[in-house]
Parts: sequence; structure tokens; C-alpha cells
Amino acid sequence: GLGFNIVGGTDQQYISNDSSIYVSRIKKDGAAYLDGRLQEGDKILAVNGRDLKDLRHKDAVELFRNAGYDVSLKIQRRLQPQNGPVGHQDDGESGGLPLAAFLVPGLALAAAAVWILLRYRQRM
Repeated sequence: GLGFNIVGGTDQQYISNDSSIYVSRIKKDGAAYLDGRLQEGDKILAVNGRDLKDLRHKDAVELFRNAGYDVSLKIQRRLQPQNGPVGHQDDGESGGLPLAAFLVPGLALAAAAVWILLRYRQRM
């Protein structure tokens, strides 16, 4: 797998009135852990360009399982670490550089790192 667990979905809301998919756990020494960019509490908005909005939990899990070797994640970073449900930035623009200026190149590098790691493990 990609080295992380998820929670949420239309049938298993992690946060009340929010059916989004969230990273619940990063597995030690997994691909996401080794890459270091994905964090527990991050909201995953899309996988390989497929929007995760309004999906049941099991359907989101299937998307991750069938994502292939070249995986691209669109995420929304949590505001601060805490136990339980987490706060998130809203989708509005604020001053400074837009979040996409950091996420797009970062996610491209993360996807490449995951792909390289998975290919390396296949050859072992």
C-alpha cells in the first residue's frame, strides 16, 4: 500500500457534517512515512485527479488500492496537530502565495518518490 490509513466518507463521517476523507495514521517505514510530506489529519481531496467528495469509505479505500504506481494526491493541510477531529483552512484565498504553489510541486515529487520506492521494492 501507500503506507497510510484513512477515515471518513459519507457513511462514516470523521467530523460531524463532513464526509471528507482524512489521513488517520501514517505507517512507520511506509511510502508516505519515508516521503515525509503527508501528515496525520490531512484531508485528501483527490487521488490521481479523481475527486473524493461524496464517496462512501469503502469506495475511497478502493480508489487508493487501485491507484497504481504513479499516485498523485491533492490534499488540504491541517491547521495544527491535535487529538481527534482536526481543523482545516477554508478554500478561500488569503494573502501571500496560494497553497497550490506549494502543493502541486510537492505532490508531484511525493508521487515520484512513491513510484520509485514501489518499483524498487518490486525488484527485491
